[in-house]
Amino acid sequence: MFNSLNQIVIMIVPLLFAVTIHEVAHGFVAWKMGDNTARAAGRLSLNPIKHLDFFGSLILPLILKVSGAPILFGYAKPVPVNFANLRDFRKGTILVASAGVVANLGMAIISGVCFQVLLRFVPLWSESILQPFVMDLFLMLGFSVVINSILAVFNMVPVPPLDGGRVLSMLLPEQLRVKFASIERFGFVLVIFLLVMASDRLFKLIFFFIAPLLSLLLGNDGIKFLFG
Repeated sequence: MFNSLNQIVIMIVPLLFAVTIHEVAHGFVAWKMGDNTARAAGRLSLNPIKHLDFFGSLILPLILKVSGAPILFGYAKPVPVNFANLRDFRKGTILVASAGVVANLGMAIISGVCFQVLLRFVPLWSESILQPFVMDLFLMLGFSVVINSILAVFNMVPVPPLDGGRVLSMLLPEQLRVKFASIERFGFVLVIFLLVMASDRLFKLIFFFIAPLLSLLLGNDGIKFLFG
């Protein structure tokens, strides 16, 4: 369907925008809840360059792609948030942590609608001179659905520093919350281990949750087209 270099580009572009919208959502909600840190740092921008993390946004996705891992995953530089500035610490923290997941779900839905429109009108563009451009856009939209769905589900895993871990910590009694939050310094290592060393099992777990979403947004024909 496409050569490996083109495939990497088609998958990396929606990944960059997915992690960008995820981080911007965190910063925007924090701003609305009383913390101006991300806005003052210029991080409420949809320009991916402002959010790129060299390892998380470029190297890690390439490693996963080249190694044949079933998950294409990446992350951006976390937006700075001073949770102490939030008007309601517990509620604000939950909303800020959840914002990225909600944004990715929204992007998945928007991409899915556009994907379905192009899929419906394949006969109109498949034979036109615009076919190469529209095909790349079509595939990017499809992978945008997949990537945003994976990011939304993966970030809700209840392990700090993932969003699910932060939400869970706010739901725990204070003493347990402090103990649970203390594992955050090891959380990043655990996340990388899961992605690189246990990606098959992790993918099966994530796919269990995103399968209904992909079926709804891509349809059976879309899934077959993307994955054969």
